[in-house]
Amino acid sequence: MKMVITEYGTAKTILKFADHVVSMSVMVDDAGVTANSEGKKIVPAGTVIGGGFIADNTKLAVEKNDADAEAVLLNDVDVTYGAAPGAAVLHGFINLNRLPEAPVAAAVTALAGRVTFLD
Repeated sequence: MKMVITEYGTAKTILKFADHVVSMSVMVDDAGVTANSEGKKIVPAGTVIGGGFIADNTKLAVEKNDADAEAVLLNDVDVTYGAAPGAAVLHGFINLNRLPEAPVAAAVTALAGRVTFLD
């Protein structure tokens, strides 16, 4: 078992309207995540995710900025020591200006009717 002490600052919010959101818990995969200068593997809030976790809660959420998008990651998730829990926004309004990467047209279409991206 590994004990890690982390200091947190103010959490970044990706939501345009915080009172109008539906989310679910997910396990975020660490595969393919590159470590930063501090050696931490962080999947940033606002990452478009998929992987089949809505239909099968045993599946891990992975970055899917494409037609297979299912949701948007609500908060940063530290996957330095393996898959870790996070929250996936299934329905709500997302602030485009706070995303690490803009969603591609196919992802916007896949999420249409549930997730709306606003400037």
